[in-house]
Amino acid sequence: MSTTPNIVLNVNGIEVIYNHVILVLKGVSLNVPEGKIAAVLGGNGAGKTTTLRAISNLLKAERGEVTKGSIELRGDRIENLTPADLVNRGVVQVMEGRHCFAHLTIEENLLTGSYTRTDKGEIAANLEKVYNYFPRLKTRRTSQAAYTSGGEQQMCAIGRALMTNPSVMLLDEPSMGLAPQIVEEVFEIVKDLNTKEKVTFLLAEQNTNMALRYADYGYIMESGRIVMDGAAADLRNNEDVKEFYLGMGGGERKSFKDVKSYKRRKRWLA
Repeated sequence: MSTTPNIVLNVNGIEVIYNHVILVLKGVSLNVPEGKIAAVLGGNGAGKTTTLRAISNLLKAERGEVTKGSIELRGDRIENLTPADLVNRGVVQVMEGRHCFAHLTIEENLLTGSYTRTDKGEIAANLEKVYNYFPRLKTRRTSQAAYTSGGEQQMCAIGRALMTNPSVMLLDEPSMGLAPQIVEEVFEIVKDLNTKEKVTFLLAEQNTNMALRYADYGYIMESGRIVMDGAAADLRNNEDVKEFYLGMGGGERKSFKDVKSYKRRKRWLA
C-alpha cells in the first residue's frame, strides 16, 4: 500500500503578470503534501510573495493576475475564487509585515480572525487554544498592537489566522525583522501547529537555513522560476545550496555578485 501523502495544493505552470505588462512568475509549479511544511526559498524579488498571493488570490489588489496555468486545492481549481471563499475552504495567508490593526488590542486582533463565524463556544475555545500556543499573547491581550514588539505582532498575526480554523496556512516571510531567538520561537510554534493541529504550511522565506531546518520540502526560486527543489534534508546537503544560499562554501565566502555564473540544475532546462 502506498504511503505517498495526498497533495493538498497543486500549482501547475502558473504565469503572473502585473499591470498587464510585467511578467513576474514564469511557469511556476509546486506541490504541497497534506500535513507537511513546504518552503519557497530565495532572495528578495525572486517571486515568493507573488506565488503565495496567487494561491490566496490577493493579486488583484495589486493589479496582478494569473494568466496561465492552474491552482488546485484537493483537486478543485481555485484560481478564480475570492480570498473570502478560500478562507471558507480552509486556506488563510499571513501577510509579510504582519499587518496587525494597530489601534486594536491583541485580543481584538485575534477575534477579527473569527469575524465570519457564529459558533461563539468554538470561538472562545479557539481563542484559548491560541493563548496556549502563544502564552505571551495572553499576557499582552489588553495591550494595543501598536505597543507590542515585532515578535508579538508576528505571533498575533499567526494566531489571528488560526482563529479561522485553517487546514492550510500560507506564511509570508515569518522571520522578517525579528531577533534570532524570536525567529526560533516562531518556527517552533509553526512545527507544533503542523504536528499537533495538522495544519499544512507553505511558507515563503529568505532565511534559507532556518526554513530548511523545519520544512519537509523546499523549492528555491530565482527570477520568477523554480530552479531547484527537493526534500529539505537533501537541499541542506546540496553543495550549490550550501555555497550560494547558506554561506557554507569552502574557502572565501562568495555571493552571486562575485561570480559570472555557477553550475546548478535548472528545472526549466531539464
